[in-house]
Amino acid sequence: MTPPLMQQSKHTLHWARDLVDPALREAVGRLPEPMAKAVGYQFGWADRHGRPVSGSAGKGLRQALVLLSAEAVGGRAESAVHAAAAVELVHNFSLVHDDIIDGDDTRRHRPTVWASFGVPVATLAGDAMLALAFDVLVSVTSDRTLAAGRALTWALLELVRGQSDDVEFEDRPQVGHDEYMRMVAGKTAALFGCACAVGAAMGGAPADTVGHLRRFGHHLGLAFQMVDDLLGIWGDPAVTGKPTRSDLRSRKKTFPVIMALDSDSGEGRAFAALYRRAEPLDEADLDAAATLIERVGVRERTQAEALRHVELALNCLHAVDPAPGPATELTALAHLVAAREH
Repeated sequence: MTPPLMQQSKHTLHWARDLVDPALREAVGRLPEPMAKAVGYQFGWADRHGRPVSGSAGKGLRQALVLLSAEAVGGRAESAVHAAAAVELVHNFSLVHDDIIDGDDTRRHRPTVWASFGVPVATLAGDAMLALAFDVLVSVTSDRTLAAGRALTWALLELVRGQSDDVEFEDRPQVGHDEYMRMVAGKTAALFGCACAVGAAMGGAPADTVGHLRRFGHHLGLAFQMVDDLLGIWGDPAVTGKPTRSDLRSRKKTFPVIMALDSDSGEGRAFAALYRRAEPLDEADLDAAATLIERVGVRERTQAEALRHVELALNCLHAVDPAPGPATELTALAHLVAAREH
């Protein structure tokens, strides 16, 4: 990714955060204090004691997609702020519960919500964010809000299905490519697609345009997850803010893992024997597994597949003849997805 595109993406994400944060903070401020403290911690606004901090927030990619999709179809970003806040709340709900399910104790360079507040509080904080998402969305009543609510509900159901598949796959010796794609379509791509569709709907786009932007988000979500799969094995914890080799430790069936398990090479067979071993994998095992996967050649193939989905996403975007400015920013974010290191 070129430095100008990187800089543009950073500017876009800051712009989106500045627009959406007030709506998020107002909503979270309505929660009881213990929940507000845990949710504020998740959003990176405060430490575990409720003291203000900076630098721990997530990328905010999904909320930016909502706002830019509204602008891309000729609407105003301000008309989609509450929808963007709702999408961001659903996303963070899923992260908090995902960390509990996976037992991950680090996210964004600090302890996860459950590691800081305990599982009961973290579970309730996730539930609170989910309830707030729909409360924020319906706070602006219109026919467009109703359509957005239905889209968000559908995406949430798909997200839960995909997460369920992801957990179930950990205990399976083999997972097929089509099964993986179906899982990722729910776990990650559904909310990306929803973000773009909701933004377009709030911007007043007709149904066919909303559909094109949903598909733009869908392919972008698939690319995002494939890059996430790479980072889960080879990402630098100092950059990603997540535990090293966390996906391998959990025996996740990620894209590179599935391809390595399917490989009939010597390295592929050695990896399969190691990965299917009943005993827990220690640090040496995890390093060996990562080395074997790389020797199979799936690291490059996963990156290439992610780039292919970015191109498919951009084809869907250009099909709606979007407004030039937002189209440029959406294109930059699409390239950021494929080039990101965290």
